[in-house]
Amino acid sequence: MEVENWDIFEDGPLTEVSLRKKLESLGYKVTRYSYPPGMYFGPHRHDVDKIDAVLSGYFRITMGGESVVLEPGDYVHVPRGVEHSAEAVGEGPVVSLDAVKK
Repeated sequence: MEVENWDIFEDGPLTEVSLRKKLESLGYKVTRYSYPPGMYFGPHRHDVDKIDAVLSGYFRITMGGESVVLEPGDYVHVPRGVEHSAEAVGEGPVVSLDAVKK
């Protein structure tokens, strides 16, 4: 699983508007979510390609036997049909942009 990182030199300051704009430019429809600490999404699949992106907080994604913790500005591609799970870790909530391929 490859984690992509926000590049302040290329993308400018990380804001919800700027991250949303970047994901939309890649052909995704974007929805904002906020999850309390400890929120867990057990193993599941989607029938669309998607991206999980983090605006604030820490979000653990497990996919293909590999687990990573996404920090603000990080995002991962989750291909359709691939089993994965996610969890809001740390002390505070996670604000996430969930992007699905149009």
